[in-house]
Amino acid sequence: MSRAPWTPLHAQLHRTLRLRHLLPKDRHLLIAVSGGQDSLCLIKLLIDLQPKWNWKLAIAHCNHRLRTDSQANALHVKNLANSWSIPYYGATTDRSLPSEAAARQWRYKALSKIAIAHDYQYIVTGHTSSDRAETLLYNLIRGSGADGLQALTWQRQLNCELQLIRPLLQIQRAATAQFCQAMQLPVWEDSTNLDLKYARNRIRHELLPYLHTFNPQVEIALAQTAELLHCEVEYLELASHQLYAQARHPTEPLKLNCQVLQASPLALQRRVLRQLLQQALDRSPNFEGIEKLIALISAPNKTQTDPLAGGAIAKVENGWIVLILP
Repeated sequence: MSRAPWTPLHAQLHRTLRLRHLLPKDRHLLIAVSGGQDSLCLIKLLIDLQPKWNWKLAIAHCNHRLRTDSQANALHVKNLANSWSIPYYGATTDRSLPSEAAARQWRYKALSKIAIAHDYQYIVTGHTSSDRAETLLYNLIRGSGADGLQALTWQRQLNCELQLIRPLLQIQRAATAQFCQAMQLPVWEDSTNLDLKYARNRIRHELLPYLHTFNPQVEIALAQTAELLHCEVEYLELASHQLYAQARHPTEPLKLNCQVLQASPLALQRRVLRQLLQQALDRSPNFEGIEKLIALISAPNKTQTDPLAGGAIAKVENGWIVLILP
């Protein structure tokens, strides 16, 4: 492929990487490439920026075996990697993946395994601001709080040696399509992106176009909301961890001090009690369970909840909320 011109998208990504310190120079980057427009836009931009950053690039493709053309799709991506003289790693699931969530979980495990085995410190994906807007709507509909609404973030620590980076979160899907067309990149069209049995596709093809009638810039507005929520969630998480340390009993980890909690805002109370339930029950507590514990903060001595998820019970004992496991 011939050297591409320096486009506004190149400049935008270069500026984003410098300002946010997402992908330092001289690092090994594993790029997740599906063959669709977003991932092809990402890899082409990184190839063109590579001389400025001196990265070592590689391509990884995950075959979910959900379509009849999945194997051909994987071969298409492998051929692209070969044409660019970039190392290619493929992963194919050995079992049926029953849902979008299961596919996503398998994909990140597969990418992490490849990265660790071949000494890549960063996994890079082509998620855009359009994906961020869709994720906010998807989680809002499901009843998520602020944590879920801001879930698609610029970077996430996968483990002690590996980070997930999403450098295109300020770029809309329309821009990646235009870039691929201008660069004559061979986009592989995924037929499942049009299948309305998937909730995300209905959001993309039905809900967002409807919301455009209220605000033509709705995707930008939603992505900006997610960015604002991300910063606020980071602050609340830090404050809640500090409060948890203050409220926790010095020797009994399933006891929290009611008086310490009473002096704190409700938002922090909820986060502290969620931490307690998550650590004790090893599962994500629901809203109702957290609210049952909130009621105990100012409740009389000996007050207790009805059984929580998993059969645990919480009660008030001499100024402490005590979680009793089954």
